Amino acid sequence: MKDVVLIALFALGGAGCAGLAGALALRLVRHRSVAVSLTVVAAVTVTAMLAGTLAVAQAMFLSSHDLWVVTVVVAMAAVVALATALLLGRWVVARSRELALAARDFGDGGRFAAPPTAATAELDALSRELAATSAKLDASRKREQALEASRRELVAWISHDLRTPLAGLRAMAEALEDGMAADPARYHRQILTEVDRLNSMVTDLFELSRIHAGALSLNPSRISLYDLVDDALAGADPLAREHGVRLVGERFAAVPVEVDGKEMTRVLANLLVNAIRHTPADGTVAVAVEDRTDAVVLSVTDGCGGIPEEDLTRVFDTGWRGSEARTPPAGAGLGLAIVRGIVEAHAGRADVRNVPGGCRFEVTLPTANSV
Repeated sequence: MKDVVLIALFALGGAGCAGLAGALALRLVRHRSVAVSLTVVAAVTVTAMLAGTLAVAQAMFLSSHDLWVVTVVVAMAAVVALATALLLGRWVVARSRELALAARDFGDGGRFAAPPTAATAELDALSRELAATSAKLDASRKREQALEASRRELVAWISHDLRTPLAGLRAMAEALEDGMAADPARYHRQILTEVDRLNSMVTDLFELSRIHAGALSLNPSRISLYDLVDDALAGADPLAREHGVRLVGERFAAVPVEVDGKEMTRVLANLLVNAIRHTPADGTVAVAVEDRTDAVVLSVTDGCGGIPEEDLTRVFDTGWRGSEARTPPAGAGLGLAIVRGIVEAHAGRADVRNVPGGCRFEVTLPTANSV
C-alpha cells in the first residue's frame, strides 16, 4: 500500500509540473486561434503523462531499456494526440470562419444564413441564436421603414390640409380688411369653421404625439359599455343625419369595463365619424357588442363597400387614407391611428375586416372582471 501511495505522489508531482507549464502556455496563447489552444491541451496531456511516468521510473530505478521503451510509447501517443488536436482545431477554426462570414453579411443589413456545413453543438446553437436575432432585426427594420413611410405620408397630407384652410383664411381676412366682403357675417362664420378644422387637426396631432411618446396618461374607472356606446351614438347622430346615414345600435347587456371614459369616448367617436363619412346616403352604420370570455368586442360596421385586401394591414397606420373615395375632407389620416394607440394603451386590440357591403372595425377590451 505504501508503494502505491509513493507511486501516486511521484506521478502527481511530475504531472503537476507539466500542468502548471501548460496553464502558463494557455494563458500566453489565450488570444490565439482555438487550434493552438487545442494543441497546447493535447501537448499538456501527453507531457503530464510522460512526466509522471519518468518520475515514477526514476524512483523505481527502472532499467534504461525499460525507460526507453516507455518513452517511445509515450512519444508515439503524443504524435497521435497532437495530430488529432491539430485536425480538430483546424476544423473548428474553419467552421468559425464560415460563421463569422455569415454574421458579417448579417451585420451589413442582410439576412443571416447559417453555414451549410456541420459544426459543433456550440456553434450550431450560436447559429440558431444569430438566425433568431436576424429575424427580429429584419422585422424591426421593416417596421421602421413602414413607420418612416407613414411619417413622410403624414407630413405630406398635413402640409396639404394646412395649406388649403390657411389660404382660405388669408383670402377672407384680406376681403374683410379691404371691405370687399358682400356678406361679412358669412365670412366670419366661415373663418370660425376653418379655425375649428385647424384646431381639430392640431388636437389630433397632439394626441398622436402623446401616444407615440408613451405619455398618454389614463385614468381608468369601472364604466358600463352600454353607457359609452349610447353617449357615442347620441354625439354622432347629428353628423349621421347630415349625411343621410342611419345609426343602428344593437341591444346588449351592460357589460362593465375598466377604461378611461374620456379616451374611450374618443375611440368610439373616431370610429363612428369614420364610418359615417365613408357610408353613402341611405346607408347604415351598425354598432354591436359581443361579450366573450374575459373580453368584450365592440364593433362598428359601415357600408363603405370594403377595403382592398392589400390595404387592410395599413388602415391603422399613421397618415394612411386609402383611396380618394375613402379620404374624408380635411382629414389627416390620424383618427384610426389614435384609435389603435388608445386601445392598445388599455391592453386591448383594434382590428378591421371586410364584410358584405362594407367593413367592420372591432375593438377588443378586457372586461372589468378580468383586469
